Amino acid sequence: MSTTRATASPRAVVVAAVVDVVAVLVFALAGRRTHHDDGVFAGLLGTAWPFGVALILGWAIARAWRSPLRPWPTGVIVWAVTVAVGLGLRALTGGGLSGAFPLVAAVVLAVFLIGWRALVALFGRRAAR
Repeated sequence: MSTTRATASPRAVVVAAVVDVVAVLVFALAGRRTHHDDGVFAGLLGTAWPFGVALILGWAIARAWRSPLRPWPTGVIVWAVTVAVGLGLRALTGGGLSGAFPLVAAVVLAVFLIGWRALVALFGRRAAR
């Protein structure tokens, strides 16, 4: 068995990558809208970039292109790396980790990055029946 061959269709990989990027952007946008009265869109990239970089790293570590729709292990690895590295980059660059932000980030990103995959798996099994 080759370790470099992708097992998922190219379409599934692209769709999964886009959904993950949108999830991170929605997470950052929701935070900006909740905690910043002005400059929501101007500050969006500043808020999102640590998690975006971490998402790319999570995809690489999980080799997500092989099975991008699986909640386990792909979704869990992508989520764990995105949260841990994203929070680390945010802390290193002075973005702040005050209050419950790390917990909120972990929970929201779990719902977003693992949740959509779990729904796909659930409805995919039902459709197969």
